[in-house]
Amino acid sequence: MRVSVVVTDGEQRSALALTRSLGRTGHRVIVAASEGSSLAGASRYAADHIVVPNALENPTAFGDAIVGAVRHFSADILLPVTEASLLAMLPRRESVRPCIVPFASTEGFIEICDKSLVLEAASRHGIATPRQHVLRSQAELARLNSDLRFPVVVKPARSVADAGVTRVKSGATHASDQAGLETIVGGIANEAYPLLVQERVIGDGIGVFVLLWNGELRAAFAHRRIREKPPSGGVSVLSESVALDPGLLAASVALLRDFDWQGVAMVEYKVDQRKGIPYLMEVNGRFWGSLQLAIDAGVDFPNLLVGAALGEPASPVGDYRLGVRLRWEWGDVDNLLIRMRRSPVSLALPRGAPGRLKGLMDFTRAFGPGTRGEVLRFSDVRPFLYETRNWFRRR
Repeated sequence: MRVSVVVTDGEQRSALALTRSLGRTGHRVIVAASEGSSLAGASRYAADHIVVPNALENPTAFGDAIVGAVRHFSADILLPVTEASLLAMLPRRESVRPCIVPFASTEGFIEICDKSLVLEAASRHGIATPRQHVLRSQAELARLNSDLRFPVVVKPARSVADAGVTRVKSGATHASDQAGLETIVGGIANEAYPLLVQERVIGDGIGVFVLLWNGELRAAFAHRRIREKPPSGGVSVLSESVALDPGLLAASVALLRDFDWQGVAMVEYKVDQRKGIPYLMEVNGRFWGSLQLAIDAGVDFPNLLVGAALGEPASPVGDYRLGVRLRWEWGDVDNLLIRMRRSPVSLALPRGAPGRLKGLMDFTRAFGPGTRGEVLRFSDVRPFLYETRNWFRRR
């Protein structure tokens, strides 16, 4: 069945992967973005491109615009891409019917976005979690002085938080000592609280990706992060498909079922390099940045999700090609430039991290066979040209 699909947040790489995957299948893809052009909107597989308000800056106006777009294009499926877009659209399900929003309930999504709640639930399934403290205000920092083991990671319990009529997005930062921690906490907005102060886990980042539908596992995939932006930890710029650990997959699915999960999700772990234990970092109940890797390896999550939403029967997909590598081209350049310009200490890199020369050599090796470009696809080159132009404009 060929349908019309509205994909939000055309600026995101995951939106580009969605647009390419669904467009190649024959679905009509309408890309929504907050600017007149976007990464996904530049794709040959985008049938239409519309401009909508920013979901963070004005979630109400964003929601109104998306509802209008769904009605105008008679869309069958709506795929919000970012956390902010999902927070804006999940409560509006009734407003877009009969269009399907194939994600969890509003309540389930809000719960799974709460890192402290997810980490608490993980203990029921034998999933290791970092030792942490919860700060509900800046004033509580003083009581942690004797309990902290540095280095630590500071992250908000919710990546996207309400701030009146707008929403604010916050990420993780690292502190190697008490003075650094106090500086970080002092610069965080009140809306971002509560904060999680976690002992830092050093090791490879592993993602377990699943599609659950009506309680059944429809698809599963795993990757390893090789390089990230920023280098201390962030979005993946070079990743590789790896074999699923059956125990980790079972525990991840059990955790998601605790939240009555419906749709796609990424369960993110760090494997401690000394102990070999995978520690849960968070769950992202949405499409992830390196989505294209799963598609390239043989697990087409976008089409599998749309098929599930439309009631199409399907056998579970868990077999895929191992060792497939995906490189976000300009993100990897950014990673290299950051490494060349700043010291390991200023970047909060762990002790023993490769130096500048090793970083340069690793960067050049990524041009070899077996590594695919994430944005640059010669069958659909305009997104890469669009991103390249924007990259140089930011210099």
